[in-house]
Amino acid sequence: MLYFSCDYAEGCHPKVLEALTESNLVSTPGYGEDQYCEEAKKKIRDYIKCPDADIYFLVGGTQTNQTVIDSMLSNYDGVVAASTGHVACHEAGAIEYSGHKVITLPAHEGKIDAAELKDMLETHYADASCEHMVNPGMVYISYPTEYGTLYSRSELEAVSSICKEYDMPLFIDGARLAYGLAAQDDLTMADIASFADVFYIGGTKVGALFGEAVVFTRGNTPKHMITQIKQHGALLAKGRLLGVQFGALFTDDLYMEMGRHAIKQASIIREDLRHKGYQLFMENPTNQIFVVMENETLKAFGEKVAYGFWEKYDDSHTVIRIATSWSTSDEAVNELKKIL
Repeated sequence: MLYFSCDYAEGCHPKVLEALTESNLVSTPGYGEDQYCEEAKKKIRDYIKCPDADIYFLVGGTQTNQTVIDSMLSNYDGVVAASTGHVACHEAGAIEYSGHKVITLPAHEGKIDAAELKDMLETHYADASCEHMVNPGMVYISYPTEYGTLYSRSELEAVSSICKEYDMPLFIDGARLAYGLAAQDDLTMADIASFADVFYIGGTKVGALFGEAVVFTRGNTPKHMITQIKQHGALLAKGRLLGVQFGALFTDDLYMEMGRHAIKQASIIREDLRHKGYQLFMENPTNQIFVVMENETLKAFGEKVAYGFWEKYDDSHTVIRIATSWSTSDEAVNELKKIL
């Protein structure tokens, strides 16, 4: 069976595992108060050219999204997101569970439109009854989006500008950040840091066993952040495990090297699909490929390839996701091409 269902099917990059093994018997303080976490934070600050950034290591993506949103919002605030955004669709109601409504805007290939965001905010605050409504307190976007699409520099600038105008933090979900940055040449991680009030660098889907690095960029770290992380079940007692991993990810450009590998493999598969006449559900340049497949064909395909179900296309076709990752081998790509 070939596994193309997601980008976190394997364990971790060998260099990450090597770093974990080398540090395994070193005694350290708990909860991230160790030298490995401090070294990793310094590497990240240097990489994003943000020397004053506050960085915290959390255990996973859902915990990260819930913790960041809940810690930065008041109890009467909601978070604005695309209708297809991860916090709106695939977090099992984690944001609402913490008491914050997800206020959705139409999704345009997974992205929110800056003009529609401004119109929504203008309409909200022009309403004499707005004090009786959930207050839009934050904007959430992901890079890449759920559909593997990317905001351009101008689109990010526009959304960031509106957030500043309305004094709302912009939160960028970077669970697949390396794959997004590797798929274009217009933005760097330092640019992401300049646009966002808070963002996170995904490790779980990009070569780590687990873990995400949350970066507060503007001296806007919520009070008692460690306490809040712990309340949300996102604080690891053996926090050094996260520091060791991110230290390895940000050594010798490994993080972006893995991103570029996944994009190269996805590009090969995408071109093969086009050549063979398959219909792509949505064009995007990243590591997630969305294909419309006839249901009968899909039955035989699924016997050999683990894929991700996305949505029903019509009564006889289904949209599936094929995802590459840092670990997708040439052999797996060639075998997939034979099956296709």
